[in-house]
Amino acid sequence: MEASSPRPSVPAVPSTPSTPSTPFSTVIRTASHEQHTEAENSSFMSDLLGGGLGIPAYRRYTEQLWFVYRALEDVSDALAADPVAGPFLRPELARTPELERDLAHLGGPRWRTGLAPLPATAAYADRVAACARTWPAGFVAHHYTRYLGDLSGGQIIRGTAEKAWGFARKGDGVRFYVFEDIPNPAAFKREYRALLDALPVDDLEKQRVVDECKHAFRLNSAVFRELGEQFPLSA
Repeated sequence: MEASSPRPSVPAVPSTPSTPSTPFSTVIRTASHEQHTEAENSSFMSDLLGGGLGIPAYRRYTEQLWFVYRALEDVSDALAADPVAGPFLRPELARTPELERDLAHLGGPRWRTGLAPLPATAAYADRVAACARTWPAGFVAHHYTRYLGDLSGGQIIRGTAEKAWGFARKGDGVRFYVFEDIPNPAAFKREYRALLDALPVDDLEKQRVVDECKHAFRLNSAVFRELGEQFPLSA
């Protein structure tokens, strides 16, 4: 079981106490609020959503997502039967095929040519892959931060891209943000949070999951910082 399995090192972050009456989904959301807010308010994302950046920046961001989601989704078969991570691996969440459609629209049929992750993206994807190999509960932390964010704040990015750059509504270029197989996102998120609440690990392991969730947001913020260096608003 995870409590005794080897796992990647977890950065030291402040503990967040919980009480037996607090659902774990609430604990993890509350404890990671600061890191989540920092990621959302990065200069790159603020400039992108504010319309100050163009399609090249949006394309580069989408390319980085492709590397992260490959790390998340290439392990689906290996983790499908895992009692901790397995229940979260819902096929209707899969984003890699949609990202590839978007990138083909943005970069043409040869969009993979010369494509490489930013250093921060490579570190992010490597962390996801390491958790998938050795620490399923840590993998859940990354899964949560990505997919519930896509179903929520990701829709703001879609709307901005459609308006700013003329993409067809829910069409090529923004398909990553369109979950065609999830007709009721609110209900789906409730079911997902119920899975978090029932996560079959002890309290110590839950605290490690909270810490890893914070780390996931920091990794995401590092990607935004490097994107911001490539696409400063003054450029």
